[in-house]
Amino acid sequence: MTRTQRALWIALLAATLLSVIRPPFPRELALQHVPTVFMLFALPIAARRWKLSNAAFACIAAFMLFHVLGARYIYSYVPYDQWSEKLFGVNLTQRFGFRRNHYDRVVHFLFGALWLVPVWEIATGVFKVPRRFAYYAAVEFVLAFSMIYELFEWGLSVVLSPHDAGAYNGQQGDIWDAQKDMSCAALGALLALLLWRTAAWLTARTRAPRSRE
Repeated sequence: MTRTQRALWIALLAATLLSVIRPPFPRELALQHVPTVFMLFALPIAARRWKLSNAAFACIAAFMLFHVLGARYIYSYVPYDQWSEKLFGVNLTQRFGFRRNHYDRVVHFLFGALWLVPVWEIATGVFKVPRRFAYYAAVEFVLAFSMIYELFEWGLSVVLSPHDAGAYNGQQGDIWDAQKDMSCAALGALLALLLWRTAAWLTARTRAPRSRE
């Protein structure tokens, strides 16, 4: 790993350790942090084996930091209303008429947006997928993984008690929760791809005149 990647990994580890100090829901915290522990071990291995760039590593680390915050409050109870009131004097739920806590929707959106670059790098660098086709493959990965994760949550609801399943899944009474979560991930991936390609096109247009001089 590069120095930047080591610093990001240490920051993720520190955030994880801080999240377990006096958690509001200690009973559910362990299950929430299963993906965190897995990624803490997998990230250094992936960075060395697949030679991830600092940008790709930062995308994954940023996503995991948002997950760590959600894990501490089991997603459904992340107190963003209290934080927004203290910082800006605005209660987001009241201002926008929300009927639920939407932090989980934000994280699903960020999954689509932040995993696009790492998956594209692995597809092109490791599996030698053509660069243009890799954009499509990265979006498809987001869609496929989102579906698999929702199936995993469904499996947990079958095995766990109703209370534990509800705490982990964070449906908050919405029967279309899985579909909306997958839609948020798809939207995040498509917007990230649009911004990425637009930035690349603008950069190419800016450099083109200089190359002719």
